[in-house]
Amino acid sequence: PNRRRVIKTDHRDTDLLKKTDPIMVFKSTMSSTKLFVLCLLCCQNTLFTVLRRYSQGVLKENYSKYEVLLVGEVIKIIYSAHKIRTDLPQGEKAGPKLRYLLRRSSKMTVLALIYGAMNILSFVALRNISAGMFTIFAQLKILTTATCSSVMLRRSYSMTKWRALIGLMMGVLLFSEPIWNTSDISVNPEGGNIALGTASVLIEVTLSGFASIYFEKVIKTDPEQLGIWERNYQLAFGSMPVYVLFMLYDGGGEVGYFGGWSVVAGILALLGAAGGMLVALSIKHGDSILKTLATTGAIIFSATLDHMLLGGPLTSIMCIAGVQVIISICNYTFDASPPEPPLKVETPTNLVRDEEMAALKVNGKS
Repeated sequence: PNRRRVIKTDHRDTDLLKKTDPIMVFKSTMSSTKLFVLCLLCCQNTLFTVLRRYSQGVLKENYSKYEVLLVGEVIKIIYSAHKIRTDLPQGEKAGPKLRYLLRRSSKMTVLALIYGAMNILSFVALRNISAGMFTIFAQLKILTTATCSSVMLRRSYSMTKWRALIGLMMGVLLFSEPIWNTSDISVNPEGGNIALGTASVLIEVTLSGFASIYFEKVIKTDPEQLGIWERNYQLAFGSMPVYVLFMLYDGGGEVGYFGGWSVVAGILALLGAAGGMLVALSIKHGDSILKTLATTGAIIFSATLDHMLLGGPLTSIMCIAGVQVIISICNYTFDASPPEPPLKVETPTNLVRDEEMAALKVNGKS
């Protein structure tokens, strides 16, 4: 009788193929939820940029940007509190939980202070160096984020991903060529201290990378493991005093406090609040680098829409740079390196648990 051959397949070879095939790696690292959140973040950034350009460049509206940011934080507080209340177990009141979150908000307050320091450093830098130099240095945020991720989260990136990030940075830099290659904004302010301005912007981009990874570390590894709406609630409350101080320093601008507001300004505040929550969601379901890729891609889309709708610049150099940005994003995303394992939750250093924490664990968290 004819004997049928039995071909044995080595499961190790199959696993190796799955780990090295770019499509399989993309599917394993890019879940539907993650992809949906990143696309929403990209759309939010695009719409926010174009609408702000329309508001201040076409309509010439003259409201305080700090007031828009403050109203955005208030919206985040209201919406996050609503989500926290709806996620509570039946019979549990929202008031004690919200007060508990405020008492436990020290880590998010640190992040809010970092954001405030970054605003101050940007102001100091622009007082001492040209907007063109500031734009060039600002692109280093891509690399500082990846470097902080390697140091703080112990992630290892392949040479392919590092090359993709460097190519992405150079592509964005070339794409913003109309900003830094214009004679009237390439001149340093009169009496400015170039050394002070350069140091300020370098510290600002370093803090930007640190803040992104710090936020991710708190969300994913903090022993409390608070939900994303709880962290947004804490961060919004910590950010409000910072923006109030900026408003007082600005003196209400040329039109006074809360002057010059319009429907477009209100929409911008809503989009700003949505952007803050989408950033947290993108870090929760993805990581800070993927969030950076989404916001970088939004630069290309917003400039294209700005050219089509508002007559903004779109030169041949910008088109070539846009292709470079897209290729770099694809090179990073489709890299065949095995995905990094998920971050582990840190073990609490103190053995004695707070009674409030124990009660929260019993009742369940959102």
